[in-house]
Amino acid sequence: MSEKRIDPVTGTETTGHSWDGIEELNNPLPRWWLWTFYGTIIWGVIYMILFPAWPLVNEATSGLLGYSTRANVAAEIEAAEAANADLRQGLVNTEMAALPQNEELHRFAVSAGGAVFRTNCSQCHGSGAQGALGYPNLLDDAWLWGGSLDEIAYTVRHGIRNEDDPDARWSEMPAFGDILEEQEIVTLAEHVASLPEGTDPLAGPGGELFDMNCASCHGTDAKGDRTVGAPDLTDAIWLYGSDVDSLVETITEGPFGVMPAWGERLGEAEVRAVAAYVHQLGGGESPEAQQGE
Repeated sequence: MSEKRIDPVTGTETTGHSWDGIEELNNPLPRWWLWTFYGTIIWGVIYMILFPAWPLVNEATSGLLGYSTRANVAAEIEAAEAANADLRQGLVNTEMAALPQNEELHRFAVSAGGAVFRTNCSQCHGSGAQGALGYPNLLDDAWLWGGSLDEIAYTVRHGIRNEDDPDARWSEMPAFGDILEEQEIVTLAEHVASLPEGTDPLAGPGGELFDMNCASCHGTDAKGDRTVGAPDLTDAIWLYGSDVDSLVETITEGPFGVMPAWGERLGEAEVRAVAAYVHQLGGGESPEAQQGE
């Protein structure tokens, strides 16, 4: 061990460390700093005794005060639910078509539905409900199964083509790759791609193929059929892509999109709330508008 050295200038003991000829003095720490440090140690020990601190196998120590952030959050949620209980019950009891006439209830439904949408629906339909390839855009007025409040609520409640709910909306487009020749599929895809431009759905070789294979679901006018979820092929709104290659793939494979049934997961109030939220995004229809189609 090296001998202690005293700095000749200050008369203070050094630590023995030296950098570029400059020696480190072994000055004592300030008392205020030491007392603060000791205080933090005492505070840490008291905190570990009073509050949850040490992780165990299944949970942490609870502390003498029994404080729990989870319990606090649960209590706040319970209080919020109790405060909104009347509105939630009113939402369940109100006819969906009459909901927009009740300003307070409709405002509550849209606000609550927005939270439900962001938590459960945005992963597929996007945070802004703009959709993506294979996932419908909920901002426009093109609805596969109907865009009234009741129709949207039914779709949310039971889902589409899932095996969990016997009342799920169900339809299935055949995979025409097993039915038509490759060139026939290309001809049909090119024909379908031209329908939004005003092409007669039944005209030409493509129209003949359309009439024989597609018109039974999409209609001879290609306007679709909401009772079976068949889309309108004349509106230039495409779920799986509008270019010929995408349409060839769609016709060949036959898409089979699935939407979960949210009725049991969410509860009736949340189903109605998110239906109200989606309905007011821009493409929702009134019952009268649907009947007038």
